[in-house]
Amino acid sequence: MRCAVGCGFLQRGDESGRGLDDVRGDPSHPTTRGAACKRGIRETADPDGTRLKRPLVRRKGDLVATTWPNALERATAGIEAALERSPDAVAVLGSGQQTNEATYALGKLARGGFGTRHYDANTTLCMASAVTAQYDAFGSDGPPPTYDDIPNADTHLVWGANPAVSHPVLFRWITASATADGSQLLVVDPVESETVDHADVHVAPDPGGDLALARAILARIVERDEHDEAFIASHTTGFDALLEELPDPAAAAARAGVSHAAVDRLADGFRDRALVYWGMGVNQSVAGTATAGALIDCCLATGTLGPGSGPFSLTGQANSMGARVCSAKGTWPGQRPFADPSHRKAVAEVWGVPPSRLPAVTGPGPVGIVEAIDDAVEAVYAVATNPAAGLPDATRVRDRLEDAFLVVQDAFHSETVERADVVLPAATWGESEGTAMNMERTISRVRAATDTPHGVKTDLEIIGELATRVVPGLFEEPPTPEAVFEEIAALTAGTSADCSGVSYDRLEAELAVRWPAPTPDDAGGYRYHEGDPDGENDAGGPAGDGTGGASSWSFPTPSGRARFSDAMPRALPEPTDDRFPLTLTTARLAESYNTGVRARNDDLVARVHPRTATRTLDSTPPSALEGRSESMGPPSVRIRSRRGAVTAMLDRDSRVPEGVVWLPVHHPATNELTVPAVDPRSREPHYKQCAVTLEWGP
Repeated sequence: MRCAVGCGFLQRGDESGRGLDDVRGDPSHPTTRGAACKRGIRETADPDGTRLKRPLVRRKGDLVATTWPNALERATAGIEAALERSPDAVAVLGSGQQTNEATYALGKLARGGFGTRHYDANTTLCMASAVTAQYDAFGSDGPPPTYDDIPNADTHLVWGANPAVSHPVLFRWITASATADGSQLLVVDPVESETVDHADVHVAPDPGGDLALARAILARIVERDEHDEAFIASHTTGFDALLEELPDPAAAAARAGVSHAAVDRLADGFRDRALVYWGMGVNQSVAGTATAGALIDCCLATGTLGPGSGPFSLTGQANSMGARVCSAKGTWPGQRPFADPSHRKAVAEVWGVPPSRLPAVTGPGPVGIVEAIDDAVEAVYAVATNPAAGLPDATRVRDRLEDAFLVVQDAFHSETVERADVVLPAATWGESEGTAMNMERTISRVRAATDTPHGVKTDLEIIGELATRVVPGLFEEPPTPEAVFEEIAALTAGTSADCSGVSYDRLEAELAVRWPAPTPDDAGGYRYHEGDPDGENDAGGPAGDGTGGASSWSFPTPSGRARFSDAMPRALPEPTDDRFPLTLTTARLAESYNTGVRARNDDLVARVHPRTATRTLDSTPPSALEGRSESMGPPSVRIRSRRGAVTAMLDRDSRVPEGVVWLPVHHPATNELTVPAVDPRSREPHYKQCAVTLEWGP
């Protein structure tokens, strides 16, 4: 598993039992039926990263090999020393790259064992804005549609995402549907991405202009009297308050940097069944929650819900959905409300700890956690994540991490490992047992096809052994994947993310099951809806008019209705100026993922529009570049922000808009430039826009 599509893989271990001999798509898996992408296969079968195979501890400034007992004793001593001061003096950073069982166990240790509020499951870096917007609108996380809805959509609107690169298998399904008669693909992205190559319409807002554009679309829909008044009246709240705040469509379009005609063309897409997909271009912003909410508002206002339509947030990391359901990061397992006393009591009883040990608040997110080092935080336990490269303003992050007692648990060497006091080598996919959830809420089994390398333990084993030393009794026995899953499933019973009808035996028989699944015979489909949305209901009225019958809607909110949002565009945290006249944006490369520890090109390449390069750089290159031949490759440039400067090779690329510098998110140097501003609701970092300047490099 490399992304959240959830492709089923067949993995065959080699004859030695150490490593994988073959990886390919599993034709029997009900989600993807044998489909798989090259990146997922290659990174699983033959990753490029440097594998960690022995525990390490820092002695006299250097990381040196040691035994597991010594490494665990050293980790225990550092964590216990911090806990003597306060539960919040220990920070835990988890990941969407773990199994459900491991991420649950880590959350149980962090929240129920240590009792810390300084815990994050890494999903804050990619999905927290979408999650917050979905809770705001629907009272629950997880998209309403499923993959089954893709063939039935007439319009596919992809916004701030590049699934042709990030989710290739999913994108095959989208293009297959969008190329059918009467269907279309609309793409909103400042950059002419690989997804744009397949689009019927491409709208390119200014970086940071997404919320203004989304509000312009809704304002134009209302102006054209194309909103669904019956659906709004019967199934939603808050529309009148939103109407009072909606901007003039033309003014909002101008603020977004697009034409009025472009707004009209996007508004047209909501006349038919439309699926609205969005990704990191929306989420990773100080306006991420607001923009995701505005896209959901467009769906609610037009009644664009039901089979073949609706808002569909695209999840990034392989098990981000599992982390959101199981990790106890933003909610208790099963999406139990974090502050609700009855749910806190229920979780504490299962974990065998007093409710008072559980933290009262969810915590400040990864950026806030790192900022708390040297103040509230003394020790950091990082599992399957690389904050030294992945967090914004990375130079400051690295400095902060070096001031903490740092325990790193990972399968591969990383920038965070380089700063660790203790390194615990962990198993990876193909070596671990458990389960994972994909972006459409489907649970699949994860099996070990090969033994772990000598000296390596699974995440679940390591978490269990550390818990035994620091919090004896938290796990009654060494945790096993099946026993932990049974505990997870039981805790979700009766919640909006009910998995209590799922078991290892059921997954063995069916391979994959979508939640909510409250009984062994249930499996989730389109959420919040029952019946035929296009038919007539039993009361004789149109489907969805609120009179009951063949079609009905029910949302897990206090009123039972979906809720409109009302946020409007505000100033960006770091606009361009005379000193820093260009905008930096970041995105993915086709063959890389996350911070690239498994597949990274060491060369940092900056894509810049030719006219921007000509206008910004001196017309005459510096003497260091004189006489340089084309065989020596592209010249280097220096990209500078208020936080740092990095050197990159220049790629003059007209697919990048003028005034923008594009860098890959995977390279460890990129985040030396990014701004540490966060969304005020979700705490997700503002990766997609900051001010930079460009000059010739050394």
